[in-house]
Amino acid sequence: MTNAIGVGAITFLFTFGAAWLGTVIRAGLPPTHLQKESQDVVRLGMGLVATMTALLLGLVTAAAKSTFDSQDTTVRNSAVNILSLDRALARYGPETKNIRSLLRESVAYRLETLWATGVPAGSHAGFRPRIGAEAIEDQILQLTPTTEPQRWFRSQALSFTQDILKTRWFIFSSEKNSVPTAFLFVVIAWLTATFASFGLFAPRNTTVTIAFAVAALSVAAAVFLILELDSPFDGLIRITSGYFQYALENLGK
Repeated sequence: MTNAIGVGAITFLFTFGAAWLGTVIRAGLPPTHLQKESQDVVRLGMGLVATMTALLLGLVTAAAKSTFDSQDTTVRNSAVNILSLDRALARYGPETKNIRSLLRESVAYRLETLWATGVPAGSHAGFRPRIGAEAIEDQILQLTPTTEPQRWFRSQALSFTQDILKTRWFIFSSEKNSVPTAFLFVVIAWLTATFASFGLFAPRNTTVTIAFAVAALSVAAAVFLILELDSPFDGLIRITSGYFQYALENLGK
């Protein structure tokens, strides 16, 4: 969240500052530079830059939102698999009591790491493999079914465990930082140039200053939203923990 707020603030300062600087430069330009022909050329060129910037921001925002929604669906499916795994173990028999307790402990740990601290579960920071999906899978493999229903529930439990493992690695591989730093530099540079052109031919008064501030705040908010959506488990805009909380509340029942 701090990074998103910081980059958003930088975007606002650069764009609003460029617009204000443009009004200062305008006062020192000779009259020939402020003729209609000069204004038309500058506006034409900056209009092209503004169009490219708007297109790029729109595409990246859509891509970030799509990734965020995909992560949200993945987390929801993981919670469903966890509950299904618990029910399969319960129907296997009382022999799985310890495995179900381990599953509950694992879910509680994921809730703490993913949402309480923002550290992705399974990352090097505070990783506890003893309560991970691999440990649960190892204990399921040690079960010795004696009836056909038990063999079926054991195979189902292993299938659910594999789905949970795949989900975890998917979350790790696409956790954050998918927006390249070069993209931010280019977008902020384009926005700065565009706002400077706005100020170059605008009168300096309160109405114009407020308009520049609102416009600069809007583009800064767009950059902020992109970076927020790029960090689905951290910041103001994050995937809800309700799926895992619901799963935790219903485990062992």
